[in-house]
Amino acid sequence: MKNLVLISLPLVLAGCTVLPSGVPVGSRATVAILETTDLHGNVASYDYYKLAPDPSIGLERTATLIARARAQFPDNVLLDNGDTIQGTALSDYQAVVQPLGCAATLAIYKAFNALGYDGSGIGNHDFNYGLAYLNQVSGSQFDVEGVTPGKRCAGPAFPQVLANVVSVKSGQPLFRPYAIIDKRVTATAPDGRRVPATLRVGIIGFTPPTILTWDKRWLEGKVVTEGVRETAQRYIPAMRKEGADIVVAISHGGLDAAPYSPTMENGSWHLARVPGIDAMLIGHSHEVFPNAASTVPQFDLPGVDKAKGLVHGVPTVIAGLWGKHLGVIGLSLAWDGKAWVVDREGTTVEARPIGTGRDAVAGDPAIAPLVEAEHQATIAYVKTPVGKTDFRMSTYFADAGDVSAIQVVNQAQAAYLRDYVKANLPQLAHLPVLSVSSPFKSGTAGVTDYTDVPAGGIALNNAADLYLYPNALYGVQVSGTGLQAWLEKAAGRFNTIDPRQTAPQELVDTGFPGYNFDMPASDDLRYEIDITQPPGKRVRNLRFRGAPVAPGQQFLVATNNYRASGGGAFPGLDGSSTVVAAPDNNRDVLIEYIRKQGQLTRATHGSSRSWRFAPVVTRGPVVFRSAPGKEALAREAGLTNVRELRADDGGGKGYALYAIDLAR
Repeated sequence: MKNLVLISLPLVLAGCTVLPSGVPVGSRATVAILETTDLHGNVASYDYYKLAPDPSIGLERTATLIARARAQFPDNVLLDNGDTIQGTALSDYQAVVQPLGCAATLAIYKAFNALGYDGSGIGNHDFNYGLAYLNQVSGSQFDVEGVTPGKRCAGPAFPQVLANVVSVKSGQPLFRPYAIIDKRVTATAPDGRRVPATLRVGIIGFTPPTILTWDKRWLEGKVVTEGVRETAQRYIPAMRKEGADIVVAISHGGLDAAPYSPTMENGSWHLARVPGIDAMLIGHSHEVFPNAASTVPQFDLPGVDKAKGLVHGVPTVIAGLWGKHLGVIGLSLAWDGKAWVVDREGTTVEARPIGTGRDAVAGDPAIAPLVEAEHQATIAYVKTPVGKTDFRMSTYFADAGDVSAIQVVNQAQAAYLRDYVKANLPQLAHLPVLSVSSPFKSGTAGVTDYTDVPAGGIALNNAADLYLYPNALYGVQVSGTGLQAWLEKAAGRFNTIDPRQTAPQELVDTGFPGYNFDMPASDDLRYEIDITQPPGKRVRNLRFRGAPVAPGQQFLVATNNYRASGGGAFPGLDGSSTVVAAPDNNRDVLIEYIRKQGQLTRATHGSSRSWRFAPVVTRGPVVFRSAPGKEALAREAGLTNVRELRADDGGGKGYALYAIDLAR
């Protein structure tokens, strides 16, 4: 059992640091800070949506990297950054389908406990199932409205820290804001002797303040958030006073150099400038850092060294997502007689990959048996049949206009909203109903990261593939001007194309997430996206039922709680336009719709494209990436202007290179 020091205890005499007994001045030690982040419930190397093993993901394979890192660095601290308990069918099964009992430990925490994690932070998606569930599975005792006081349930065997989310009821942080962990390490004295010492590692956690928007239905009136910078400024001196030799910030947010705001989503760039932070573990963006070859804008900010893994000089790592990488900061320390000082020149930062295909590391054989019962129960559940389809529904070419995996989601959402308004809000029943959805899986996490539902039987796993997140269905009322602004924001998915350029130009702005590419799929709505124009000036010829959409024309639009409450920063969508906060989840709405339809056909459920690219002749090719060998699917979707140029784009990740003819 690790010696965990709770912040509420009087740890040391006022302001005194615990000295490592017998450590000579000039002694050195290297301690590895190991990070996992954004695991999203991926314990096993398995895709529950495709019902097939996937060696490119899974904590069971990250565990192998953890063992190797520990062999290289015997002195180490293993931490998780958050977004841990939500994201797979296994997660949904334990939270919603077969709710976990109080005495049972969540599957991913079983693995964490077995691997000997030292601590973790809390991510935004960890709030997705509500405070009562988070309280239970984390083994906490939240003093917060809506959570009934009771006995402490089973949870992880390590401290979870979160400093910037505060209970409205108690005025205190929801979790402990920080913890100090005593780690026995071995230092090397100047004369070469090996000297044992105790290193007191302080960990402090932060989550995006925007959780109040994204999970408003669970959190409103129950918790408030604080900005990461001022929260760190308050607690880090206290951590030092209580004896922390080093401070590790676990920040579930990316990098943003915009002027600081206490509500900013990605505050880690500003956090790194707070004195007293020795290392930073960040996440949320699903990127990998350090990465010298990355073109992601957040890694090219002032003060960011994407080759060495430094943010304002602070060693920083992001370990991707789904267990694909392990973050390793080899923190070099020197004892000056009073304190351990970080030698930043001697410190190394890496994000180590588990690999893909035949190059993937083997899984740790001890992990899968821990969760085998939950794993098999989830597989049995997701095989439950709900309907049939005569066409393949996929997102391989959603960026080129394929709506095969989008339209049925929009139809389900629109039908639900229409019926709900008719029954509960008859004063709005005269307004036309639209719906938007996104290609949630658009290749961001790898060449297998696409929705792909084959023709034939549709089971629950396929429905979860079509709608990835446990969102609630929301309806918003927008004007014609608001609708245009919404679609303009979504059109930011594309780069601006210069028709005169002869060199290849990339169609997709990979820094714009696929889940923010909202698109309708209806015969009623038609528009063009002119990507020769800058973002914000691209949507042309917006028409509803053949007539131009008037600025003051009113619509009801079915979407989800994330978007309606401000997720993605879409103009006008800040919660104020919400007219329906439905009691049902989007995925459940989709499942029920498919059951009622029985048989889906391409003509009825997979061919109504609302948008087209505005025609333009380009002198050079416009290219994008997708999985190889899928050109026939583009043809089936009516995309005759798409062709595969190369089955291997040369990037080493398995993508093919495709071209799109914007003139057709």
